[in-house]
Amino acid sequence: MKQAIAITAAPEAPHGHQALSAYITARFDEFSRSQKDVAQYIVDHLDEAAFQTAEELARRANTSSSTVVRFSQALGFEGFPELQQAARDEYRRRPASGAPEPLVGGGPLFSLDHTEFESSLAADHVNVEDTAHKLSRADVEAAIDAIVGADKVLIAGTDQMAFFASYLRHLLMLLDVRAEIVASPSQEALGRLSRIDEQTLVVGLSAGRPHPLITRTMKLARHRHATTLAITDATLSEVARLARIRLYYSSNTPAFVRSHTALLSIIQALAYGVYSRDAQQYDVRIKAFRLK
Repeated sequence: MKQAIAITAAPEAPHGHQALSAYITARFDEFSRSQKDVAQYIVDHLDEAAFQTAEELARRANTSSSTVVRFSQALGFEGFPELQQAARDEYRRRPASGAPEPLVGGGPLFSLDHTEFESSLAADHVNVEDTAHKLSRADVEAAIDAIVGADKVLIAGTDQMAFFASYLRHLLMLLDVRAEIVASPSQEALGRLSRIDEQTLVVGLSAGRPHPLITRTMKLARHRHATTLAITDATLSEVARLARIRLYYSSNTPAFVRSHTALLSIIQALAYGVYSRDAQQYDVRIKAFRLK
C-alpha cells in the first residue's frame, strides 16, 4: 500500500529549516528515474530552476512537464509554482549566507541589452569560474596522481562525451600515458572493458543522465578494484556515486544544449597537471611526437 507522506515545503534557512536543494538531496533515492533527472537538474542549476517555467525545466532535464509537476507534489508542494518559490528563496539567500555568487563578481561582460551570442559567452564565463570555485584541490590532485600512477587509462564517454574522451586520450598520449576509449558497445570496446584490472584508471564522462554503458563500465571497474574517476555536471549522478574521485563542472547555458566549456577546461587542466609533474621529460616526448 502506497504511504502518504506529509511534507512541509522547505522554508527559509534562517529559521532552522532545510533548504530545498539539501532536502531534495536527502530524499533522492526515493524518486523514480525520471524524477531523479529533475532532482539532479534543480540541485545543480538552482538559479535556472528558480526562474524557468515547468516546460523549460523539463526540456533541460530531458523529461516532461508532467514529471516536473509530479516531482513537485512528491516533495509535498501543491504544484510547480510552490517548488519554484522555494528555489527562489534559497537562490536569493545564497549570497547573504556566504555561498558562491551566482554571477561573476568582476562586473558584467556585456551591456544589459546583450545579444544571444553574448549571453552564451557570458554563461560560459560564469561556468568556468563556478567550476573553479567548486573543485576541491584534493580531488584534483588525486585525479592527477591516479593518471600518473596508472598502468593504463580507460576513458568511457558516449555520444557527445565521446569527443571529450577522444580529446583527453589525445592529450595523455602526447605525454606517453597509455590511454584507451570506450565510446560504444562495440566488440572492440567490450574487449577493452574485459581487460580492466587493479592497475587501470577508469574515467567516466557524463552529462545529465549517464548512458547505461558508462554506468556499467564504472560498476565493472569497482568490482575489479580499479581506480575510478568521474567527470560530470550532475553531483547526484550515478556515475559520480560509483567513482572514488569526482570532479564536477557547471554546464548552465541559455542555449538549447548543455555547455561543455568547463568540461573542456577540466580536461586540459588535468593534462597540464600531469605535464607539470615532469615538464622537462614531457617536453622531449612532445617534441619527438611532433617530429614524426
